[in-house]
Amino acid sequence: MRIGIKITFFLLSAMAVLSTAQALAQLAQPAATPAQPRADLALDYTYMRSNAPPGDCGCFNLNGGSATFGWHIGQSHFALVGDVSVAEAGKISSNGYGLTLSTFTAGARYQFRLAHSPLHPFGQILAGAAHGSGSLVDGQNPSVSNSGGTFAGSAGGGVDLNITHRLSIRLVEADYLATTFNNGDNDHQNNLRLSTGVVFHF
Repeated sequence: MRIGIKITFFLLSAMAVLSTAQALAQLAQPAATPAQPRADLALDYTYMRSNAPPGDCGCFNLNGGSATFGWHIGQSHFALVGDVSVAEAGKISSNGYGLTLSTFTAGARYQFRLAHSPLHPFGQILAGAAHGSGSLVDGQNPSVSNSGGTFAGSAGGGVDLNITHRLSIRLVEADYLATTFNNGDNDHQNNLRLSTGVVFHF
């Protein structure tokens, strides 16, 4: 009888030790890392500070939105980027002219990775085309003969704040945007573009 009790006690003790060892082994294993998102889509509110043709009102503000798509190249810090932005301003001169500025650009982004931080700064360079519409360029100002399409280039960067694996907040993005619309003088416009919004990761 005592032998049976000893055997039973030994078996129960062995099972307890094995169960404990298995639980400790599972705790020691690193948590599965979520798959790195390959693409992201940012939907932003955009504010732009631009300059009017020489001799006119100087500078004016535009408000609008932008959509930016990024495709990450493998596990590197680089991504291919495409951006579409539309911003509008009304009564930007004493004549009450209005302008809608659209840009379609593509290029490359470099994403900085900060260890153990939800902040993700980035820098990017894009180039493409700009389109102007509105009373400032539609028949009212014949010097803007290339409003249907001209060069646009931007350089800048920003900071994203990770909320979840699939969602980030774009705290701020600041870009210098150059366009080459005819203006009767130097055919060059300097624009400051500020954006903020949400980023979806796929």
